[in-house]
Amino acid sequence: MEKTGTHIWNNCLNIIKDNIPAQSFKTWFEPIKAIRQEGSVLTIQVPSLFFYEWLEEHYVGLLRKTIKNQLGEEGRLEYNIVMEQSSAKPFTTNMPSNGNGSEGKNQSMPIPVSINKDIKNPFVIPGLRKLQVDPQLNQNYTFETFIEGDCNRLARSAGYAVAAKPGGTSFNPLMIYGGVGLGKTHLAQAIGNEIKQSFPEKLVLYVSCEKFTTQFVESLKNNNINDFVNFYQAMDVLIVDDVHNFAGRDKTQDIFFHIFNHLHQSGKQIILTSDKSPKDLSGLEERLLSRFKWGLSADLQIPDMETRMAILKKKIYQDGIELPQEVIEYVAHNIDNNVRELEGAMVSLLAQSTLNKKEIDLALARQMLKNFIKNSSKEISMESIQKLVCEYFEVPVEMVKSSTRKREIVQARQISMYLSKAHTKSSLKTIGQFFGGRDHSTVIYACQTVEDLIDTDKKFKTYVADIQKKLKMN
Repeated sequence: MEKTGTHIWNNCLNIIKDNIPAQSFKTWFEPIKAIRQEGSVLTIQVPSLFFYEWLEEHYVGLLRKTIKNQLGEEGRLEYNIVMEQSSAKPFTTNMPSNGNGSEGKNQSMPIPVSINKDIKNPFVIPGLRKLQVDPQLNQNYTFETFIEGDCNRLARSAGYAVAAKPGGTSFNPLMIYGGVGLGKTHLAQAIGNEIKQSFPEKLVLYVSCEKFTTQFVESLKNNNINDFVNFYQAMDVLIVDDVHNFAGRDKTQDIFFHIFNHLHQSGKQIILTSDKSPKDLSGLEERLLSRFKWGLSADLQIPDMETRMAILKKKIYQDGIELPQEVIEYVAHNIDNNVRELEGAMVSLLAQSTLNKKEIDLALARQMLKNFIKNSSKEISMESIQKLVCEYFEVPVEMVKSSTRKREIVQARQISMYLSKAHTKSSLKTIGQFFGGRDHSTVIYACQTVEDLIDTDKKFKTYVADIQKKLKMN
């Protein structure tokens, strides 16, 4: 039975993988395991209740289609949810797929008591809570200055939830991970600043992994390790940046493990940042990694064109500067690696303008930012996409930009918009303007239509795949 269930679920994953972004598949579907298949019911295991709710809210339609594809019209999905608490053995409970999104949230699930509230920490120093602790937070790192986009929406929303109820959500610990310069430190400190504003009595502390390690080594040298542990165990909110740097430091991992346990059992909030998700970290003890997985791991991805433009507009607004729209679009189009590099490019541009007393225009932007921009061998343009699609379907190029509603013209236009979004750095607004002065909502509708047809029409899927191959060859 187990092999049959695994085989069916692997078939489902192959379908799902072709219909969602690679990062979403890695985050939400790779951790799932098939448990069993009995008749028309497939049971899968997910790591947490939050995981179950997210799948039911965002992917229930796709899951329903794939399950019915494998098990027939009577096919159903059940979840085996793992709950792991610090002082209780892991347990599981089954919940059915509702097939209707977020309504599943109304169902109740028994949660075991995780700690004994009467247990006291023998090392707590009397009166310690009356001390004033510098949270080590940058006051400029707030939710207001952290621009939301598709690339960070989950992490930002989870951060808001944690800030509103520190230690009182299932997001404990909250692990924020992603590449360099994507805003991990900004978001983690924004949570800390929000908590200090809403709960000024709480002890909040931000510390880098390197600083934590240095303090620990110093406490060993000075023979005051108990004071070090007592201090960290007294925090209400502990934010540790770059925990991947704990790798290979066994003694530091051991002391952090005990501090982590105490804080978690006491209902205190822990926020961590890392360059990778817990399951991809190496050099860390398994017992520590398992605790990192207790709460929510949320990734920060490279921001899309619209988010990059919003970041730049926020930056220049804060500096009291006005820039031409074409300059903002140029910088956002060409600096797409990370937020830090994007803001650095803008600072460089503003500095050059001030020092040379030149007005910022597109020519100056091109000249000043050439050190930031990596030259690509060949860039796919909307013109080349439109031309290729029109040649493929044998329709006149000028008709794609017209207002005609002929089926073959609409199909060519929608595929052209879809490929322009996928293969260029143009914003939705720019794509819409290029294809006959249409608005961004038309582009969104076109992309969704193409995605739906790829999912349901094999012939149409072949069309799109053929055109994409030709794009890569040109």
